[in-house]
Amino acid sequence: MKLVKSLILGSAAALMAVGGAQAADLPVKAKAVEYVKVCSLYGPGFYYIPGTDTCIKLGGYLRADVVVNGNSVYGPNYNGAGGANNRFTNGYTWRSREDLNIDTRTATEYGVVRTYFDAVFTWTSDTYAANGAGGSVYSSIGGVQAPNNANAGAVAGGTVGVYYAFIQFAGFTIGKAVSQFAAPWTGYPGNNFDALVGGVNTTTGVNQFTYTAQFGNGVSLALSAQDQVQYSQAGVNNLSAGGAYGTSDYAGTIAPDLIASLKVEQAWGLFQASFAAHDNHAAYYGALGELSGHPDDKWGWAGALALSIKNIPTGPGDTINVQGVYTDGATRYNIQDLASQAGAIAIFGGSSLPGVYQSVGFGTAPDTVFVAGGQQQTIKTWGMRGAYTHNWDPYWNSSIYGAYAAIMYNDTSKTLICGVGGVGGTFRTAFGGGAGVTSCNPDYNIAQLGFITRWTPVKNLTFSADVTYTHLDQKYAGTITTSSAAIGKPTATYELKDQDTVMLLLRAQRNW
Repeated sequence: MKLVKSLILGSAAALMAVGGAQAADLPVKAKAVEYVKVCSLYGPGFYYIPGTDTCIKLGGYLRADVVVNGNSVYGPNYNGAGGANNRFTNGYTWRSREDLNIDTRTATEYGVVRTYFDAVFTWTSDTYAANGAGGSVYSSIGGVQAPNNANAGAVAGGTVGVYYAFIQFAGFTIGKAVSQFAAPWTGYPGNNFDALVGGVNTTTGVNQFTYTAQFGNGVSLALSAQDQVQYSQAGVNNLSAGGAYGTSDYAGTIAPDLIASLKVEQAWGLFQASFAAHDNHAAYYGALGELSGHPDDKWGWAGALALSIKNIPTGPGDTINVQGVYTDGATRYNIQDLASQAGAIAIFGGSSLPGVYQSVGFGTAPDTVFVAGGQQQTIKTWGMRGAYTHNWDPYWNSSIYGAYAAIMYNDTSKTLICGVGGVGGTFRTAFGGGAGVTSCNPDYNIAQLGFITRWTPVKNLTFSADVTYTHLDQKYAGTITTSSAAIGKPTATYELKDQDTVMLLLRAQRNW
């Protein structure tokens, strides 16, 4: 009996010791677990940041592009190695890109405070160019002769870019956001091709300080001061600096572009009228700097009308988007930054004219031109763009689109560039006197026509093919003697002639 009692007491003591140890290991009070909660205030995809009243949404896309018959993504063969139309012209150019955007919103007594950030991580194949000694170099790094630069460590094709980074509060937009001048539809009229003339794109934001007043019933007015340096400057060309069209001669920044935009958005679609004032601020006439003197500032302007019609009778979701623009000393509001190649054209092609090597077409569209001792002469342009998009079914849609721009120099500018009576002028001087030029006129027109088809087999995954044809209608005639060693063009006689080019853009994109 005594033995049994001892065993029972010992076991109880052991159990108490174990239980005490386990109790000592437990926390005094368990912390509450914070779960991520759905935020339904601003639409699908928003969640509360744990511990805050701020909602956040993550988004983006992964995209792979191949451009056929193009040396850049997504620009056509308008100049450089692309415009050469020879063995330096790429049969294809490849690009892969990841986009990440972060949208945060917080309700306050002053309304919603919003921040938005959109960045892109890109890898793009590049192009070779001649080095003048019988070899070629990869243009992104320069100075390294092929094939020694054919390794990943030497090719600087990867880039990081910021599309948007802005704050919105109480009607104000501050930071890098869509230009208030841009057409109000998302992206382009109906295409993937970046280089359409006839208006401003919404792909890349621009630094701005904007106030938007809402009047109700879909009517709003935006007043904006916008940075002009990155995307709005087409050139203030000093013809005295040499070359056929001179050299851009900017001074420091003085005034931002001033923009007003009236928008009406209804169930049927939307309408927008935009106006921009643009200061052209040139530096000095010559190498002596301040002693050389300078031209006065010249304010330019641009005006545009845009219209989007939704759900037209041809089918559910079908749309028509059109835009028209006129500029005077503000060329980038027509030939926008992603279409900048259309403002500096040098396309080479064939020729059937006896005694010539090949043909070439020129087109240059700055904001102003001037000579030493003279004032800035503004370049005028007008343009239009549009697209019709038809949905065949929930998985397929197609768009036909087009654009047109006309570039016009005034009489003073034409005299400076072409001379008087067939002699003088910067264009003729640049080509050894230009004795073969029978018609000298820097005006030109550019027309673009395209067709795109998209297939979306599952939600947010789209494959597309976009083909674009471009025609350059330049006003020069006759022949010139020129060369361009960087793209393999020898010193020879070239016919001045209109040019054509075509490009195909193939894309796969997964949105998330």
